[in-house]
Amino acid sequence: MKIFTKEQLITELKRIRQLGWLKNNRPGNAGGVGNTLEDLLGIEENNLPIPNASEWELKCQRGNTTALTTLFHTEPSPRALKFVPKSFLLKYSWKHEEAGKKYPASEMSFRQTIGGNNRSDRGFKVTIDRMERKVLISFDCTAVAQKHMIWLKSVEKRVGLGELNPQPYWGFDDLFHKAGSKLHNCFYITADYKKENGVEFFSYTKIMMLSNLSLEKFLNSIEQNKILVDFDARTGHNHGTKFRMRQNALPDLYENVEEI
Repeated sequence: MKIFTKEQLITELKRIRQLGWLKNNRPGNAGGVGNTLEDLLGIEENNLPIPNASEWELKCQRGNTTALTTLFHTEPSPRALKFVPKSFLLKYSWKHEEAGKKYPASEMSFRQTIGGNNRSDRGFKVTIDRMERKVLISFDCTAVAQKHMIWLKSVEKRVGLGELNPQPYWGFDDLFHKAGSKLHNCFYITADYKKENGVEFFSYTKIMMLSNLSLEKFLNSIEQNKILVDFDARTGHNHGTKFRMRQNALPDLYENVEEI
């Protein structure tokens, strides 16, 4: 396997950028854009060979897509209360669209992708309390869309229409530790994408060096809907609570951003 200095890696990335459109080496693989770049560099998957720089990673994303990227999974606190199965599914869920078909007729669902600058059509929002140093989930019945009024009446019968009590939350320190364990300093490359005659091609167009993850920038990105909280649970299974990010928003999380 090749060994690079940072300078040599930058030179190689520039060379690949100049090659233009390149065939996807891993068709059918969701990570093909990154795997193809690793193949072009001659390195093993998720193993950036820079001596004495284990804190650096290689991250690659499609630039022309609106898909969300999962940053990490983490359940809200207090963990002992098991908010998703014992609160959201019991008190705020609705009938699963596949109830009586794929799942039992009694199957209920709580699937919400929630941001910080507006409420979902079911009244949920991510809020940030900088005094208490918490990222919280909030509910406001007055923000529920008209099409969900039958559901809202069921919520009123189950638990009432006040704020969540207690509110599920993530403490700043725990959340930043989790983010820091996943979002290392990185070489961040975005690639344009096209398909011709059923064959995928990538063009690696933008190279950036990102370092020094910032808690304040992470919180700002939540407030700006660049990072969202995703709940995905049904009666039979909780798929886990995820923090997810809009494409191309990764540089907004770091203090130092250098475009190559």
